[in-house]
Amino acid sequence: MTTARRFEGILAYFRENVGYAGSELEFKNPYELLVSVILSAQCTDKRVNMVTPALFAAYPTVRDLAGAAPEELLPYIKSVSYPNNKARNLVGMARKVVSDYGGEIPVEIDDIMSLPGAGRKTANVVASVLYDKPVIAVDTHVFRVSHRLGLSKGATPRAVELDLEARIPAGDRPVAHHWLLLHGRYICTARKPKCGDCPISRWCEYFAAETLPK
Repeated sequence: MTTARRFEGILAYFRENVGYAGSELEFKNPYELLVSVILSAQCTDKRVNMVTPALFAAYPTVRDLAGAAPEELLPYIKSVSYPNNKARNLVGMARKVVSDYGGEIPVEIDDIMSLPGAGRKTANVVASVLYDKPVIAVDTHVFRVSHRLGLSKGATPRAVELDLEARIPAGDRPVAHHWLLLHGRYICTARKPKCGDCPISRWCEYFAAETLPK
């Protein structure tokens, strides 16, 4: 099967059977999304959603967060991964948003990436979810699923991102990130993919290799 046919079949399935798919992070505004995405690095969305209500109650705006000391955040985020680093990054992010962007979460990807704790994946998530930018964030789920399905052989998240964006229409990209991410989270899991439950196995390179006669 050609790569083009693989993309065509997988995207058609998701469009017809899944449709809209959004972030499982719980947020009410751009500030809350950015904080949540920074906290979600190497941590589950479920865990992040458990800690953010109290955090946002204590620091309801980016200006409130900018006025905090990193150690003041630790009681709220101590159960997430790398809490000390994330506390420093969150305060640094807030202070830069206030000083450089007038307290508004920036729109452009390069500007978001200039914020402490915001790498390319974070920037792409924020830009696509908030501003409908035609980009695809590549996290561990998207990276794994793209390789297993045969959508990319890229050795880095950036290489996978470029492969996906080369073949996924711009209008589908913001939602395609969530299609692939949720597929990886619930079906194409890291340790043992649930191929028997997979609705797109007919286009999957990994499934074909596993089921072909040895």
